[in-house]
Amino acid sequence: MTNFADRLTKRIEECNNPTVMGLDPKLDYLPSAMVNEWLEEAKKHEEKSGEHANMQMATGMAIFDYNRLLIDAVYDIVPAIKPQFAYYEMYGIHGIMALRKTIQYAHDKGMLVIADAKRNDIGTTATAYANAIIGETKIIDDTTAAMFDCDCITVNGYLGIDGIKPFMDVAKEKGKGLYVLVRTSNPSAGDLQDLKLEDGRQVFEAMAENVEKWGQDLIGESGFSSVGAVVGATWPEQAVKARKIMPHALILVPGYGAQGGSGKDAVASFVNGKGGIVNASRSLMCAWKKREDIDPMELTEMHGPSGAPLLGFQKATREEALRMRDDLNNAIKESANA
Repeated sequence: MTNFADRLTKRIEECNNPTVMGLDPKLDYLPSAMVNEWLEEAKKHEEKSGEHANMQMATGMAIFDYNRLLIDAVYDIVPAIKPQFAYYEMYGIHGIMALRKTIQYAHDKGMLVIADAKRNDIGTTATAYANAIIGETKIIDDTTAAMFDCDCITVNGYLGIDGIKPFMDVAKEKGKGLYVLVRTSNPSAGDLQDLKLEDGRQVFEAMAENVEKWGQDLIGESGFSSVGAVVGATWPEQAVKARKIMPHALILVPGYGAQGGSGKDAVASFVNGKGGIVNASRSLMCAWKKREDIDPMELTEMHGPSGAPLLGFQKATREEALRMRDDLNNAIKESANA
């Protein structure tokens, strides 16, 4: 099984784009016309069948439909997606079904999938999380099945190696990866992560040392490990410190765009233009909301990778993805010349 870090590095190089598209759906993000279409479909089914309309099912179908069309708009220029599990779990079983279909669809289009699940437990419970999301689970006929089949998962390392090793074991066996929270992008991150230990290190630096140590056995031909780190774009100085401690870690960078991180901030932890991938969620999913010049549900003159014309919201997402790609690549060039 190919090393995850190698697969992601290759995919980034193929797309010339260190971007991952976060898919964190809320009904408010969808064009109202799309929501209304699925609402009418549910009502028609109710009239035709005589059964009470399942609005929860219709919600899940609308979410997958939106995700599918977003993927169709960018799969040739964006190497990966990052679904945040909570946004699907809040819609119950039909949200989970939409998540599973989104993962499969992204894979069918050649994209990698990073599960933003932030799991955190030990022992058999951690193994269960790992098997569910990046591994396989034994089923009733004594075979195994991949339940979500994601390529990578975000995890919390606060419980130490007891909480990380189960994920590492599955990652090593299945060629998958994990991203450990090190220096997160949220405003209150420093309340804990910047505290100083007795030896003078900050908490996030101690976590970074653990990540580098944990990942030694999963370093691929790219020089990066499948045990990576989450380091936010909103804290570029800490990102530079973290990279010095973790020379082999692939770094997942949240905080770009809607959270305020710039392209320069986002690539602060890159090494010679490599070793990181930058997340954008709302700025891509909701790009159409900032465009008064388009109708989100009308076909446009722009064509997607399949050759089909894009709807207005797809066009807005693709153009924002291209802008973000160029912004990050320009920041990488500037940092190389600095």
